Amino acid sequence: MNALSATAVRPQAAAGPDFAAIKGRQKAAWASGDYAVVGTTLQIVGETLCEAADLCAGERVLDVAAGNGNATLAAARRWCEVTSTDYVPALLERGRERAAAERLHGIDFQEADVEALPFDDASFDAVVSTFGCMFAPNPARVAAEMMRVCKPGGRIAMANWTPDGYIGQLFKTVGRHVPPPAGVSSPALWGTRGLIAELFETQASHIAIEKRQFMFRYRSPEHKLEVFRGYYGPVLKAFAALDADRQHALAEDLAALMNQFNRARNGTLVIPSDYLEIVITRR
Repeated sequence: MNALSATAVRPQAAAGPDFAAIKGRQKAAWASGDYAVVGTTLQIVGETLCEAADLCAGERVLDVAAGNGNATLAAARRWCEVTSTDYVPALLERGRERAAAERLHGIDFQEADVEALPFDDASFDAVVSTFGCMFAPNPARVAAEMMRVCKPGGRIAMANWTPDGYIGQLFKTVGRHVPPPAGVSSPALWGTRGLIAELFETQASHIAIEKRQFMFRYRSPEHKLEVFRGYYGPVLKAFAALDADRQHALAEDLAALMNQFNRARNGTLVIPSDYLEIVITRR
């Protein structure tokens, strides 16, 4: 067999995921509904993350995939100079509204993709993200960009849902009805020590990881399903992709998941959801 023939029969390498197309669909999902309705309930995580990162007045802080600005506002309350970024302009506008209402200053809201941050190397004392960067489809690129813009000795602080916790299981449940794009790993892997070590260990002088819980509190399981179905982009889009029968099946599975995790005994809903609080010190 000659070289040309060998080339002709050699299997072609599988094409990698089309990250641009995937991000386009993700962006549309997060822009649908109004994530701020859900996001604002998570404010306590932004506060505790900024404490874990030991943010000090005057430090330059970048919030990536900031959503409606939970970590942004928390850092601004600590008199930091904050740059709040997201690739969904409507979410940045929600952050602006909240900052204005609280008379917080020193915040620059800027549209930006965490996988291609428009900032110079070593621009920030700290880079933070609460349940945001974990949704970008290319983890290696995300980690490289966060490290690049962080100063040596600076901190990267994240709050990431775990695979086994409630939100991780919600992703899994939705994925059974609307499969995720081929070749893209679950965002909940950002809530594992293994992936954090793989992505950051070679450039870190220290990595601190603590398992925490956020408590989802709603009037009832039905109320939470109504809010997530109406405002939480990934769930809203999942229902929109299904016909009526399959929508009913997804709703039933989500209700069963909530009942499994619900610890309330008074008819309301109280669900503890595990996440990792991560603080990486850049070498």
